[in-house]
Amino acid sequence: MKKISVLMAIIGLSVSVLVSCKNEENKQGAPSAENQQSEPRGERPPRPHDGDRKGPPHHGGDRKGPPRGGSPEQTKTLEEIGGYKIGDVATDFNLKNVDGEMVSLSSFENAKGYIVTFTCNECPFSKLYEDRLIALNNEYAPKGYPVIAINPNSIASEKEGFEAMQKRSEEKGFTFPYLVDDKQSIYPQYGAVRTPHVFLLDAERKVQYIGTIDDNAKSPEDVKVNFVKDAIEALEKGEKPSPNFTKAIGCPVKASKA
Repeated sequence: MKKISVLMAIIGLSVSVLVSCKNEENKQGAPSAENQQSEPRGERPPRPHDGDRKGPPHHGGDRKGPPRGGSPEQTKTLEEIGGYKIGDVATDFNLKNVDGEMVSLSSFENAKGYIVTFTCNECPFSKLYEDRLIALNNEYAPKGYPVIAINPNSIASEKEGFEAMQKRSEEKGFTFPYLVDDKQSIYPQYGAVRTPHVFLLDAERKVQYIGTIDDNAKSPEDVKVNFVKDAIEALEKGEKPSPNFTKAIGCPVKASKA
């Protein structure tokens, strides 16, 4: 019995030595499975850092709101823009409405003023203000201050062309004219540089207010100052609007390429 125990011990020791030698051979020879996974196969270009990455950035779904890049706020002064200034008399225009009819300032009989608004189909800021423009027109057109919307962007863009304007007007249920500045000759006279950009005229077509509609483009619930409404109320009282100028917030007007 004692001999059997000794024999078993010798066999166990031999197996242990063989396994140990095999492991040592693996360490000195081919890499382990873990090392094989971590080593590159052939030459691979280094992964770019975030700052060097080419192509569009990844987002968690479609990004909402205005596009990145540049400030949406009007940067030039009225003098630099070269359009109308407070007190200037605006010339009339005759532009095609989405219903095919021609519309001018003189089309509105007994008007006490005009909320001339340069806006468009695609600008996120214009879209944010569409419902507010409808509300403005519904409240103030019966009082003699109609909204007159003009698209100043190049009609070469399929998304800003006349048919796209007709579709947008129908989808949103615009209660005001939506005119196309097809020759892009009216918006430079006014000095419109953003969409939306408002020019409030009085009964004599004198410019009484220029700028943005209110003080919060992104959230109508958080608006604290309604610049256009306040300006109209001042005119109704026979007073001058104060302020009569604010910087327009929106997308730059897109001119035709020469």
